[in-house]
Amino acid sequence: MRDLAPSARPRTPIAGILENVRSLWNVGSIFRSADGAGVDRLFLCGFTGHPPRPEIHKTALGAEDAVAWEYWTRAQEACAWLREEGWQVLALDTGPESVDLETVALRGPVALVVGHEIEGVSLPTRSTCDAVVHLPMHGIKESLNVAVAFGIAAYTLRRRLTAAGAAGVTPPRDSLPKS
Repeated sequence: MRDLAPSARPRTPIAGILENVRSLWNVGSIFRSADGAGVDRLFLCGFTGHPPRPEIHKTALGAEDAVAWEYWTRAQEACAWLREEGWQVLALDTGPESVDLETVALRGPVALVVGHEIEGVSLPTRSTCDAVVHLPMHGIKESLNVAVAFGIAAYTLRRRLTAAGAAGVTPPRDSLPKS
């Protein structure tokens, strides 16, 4: 596990759970998006690769050293633990039960689960989540690349939590009071 001192960077009540993400470049890209969105930490689960790996570093560009992360064998155990700790756990996936990420009611800190590039989030892991959410698709494809989807969803969650005044979220710089 790579953990950072609490003062190393501002924390946001968002966590990412990566379940069986096979591409190390996708993992690196998710680290970079997580850093940009101020995600608190990543849980790398199953056969998801973890640092140090040159493929991760190539796309993370050092973000793998800036975002706290830990490895868990099973994503559903990480989800269950986070729920016990008071986190709302959302699986980012498609399916008849999924709701638009913009419309799901958010409460407290939020963990976002993304899954395998082809198979998505496994059914056992979905069953440990509070809801399944999706990003609306307006073209012919039914989904986005996992790293792209994670980045969009992480920034969406940050924006929504900031607007709701969630504790621990740093407001955008342009909304801070001028001194």
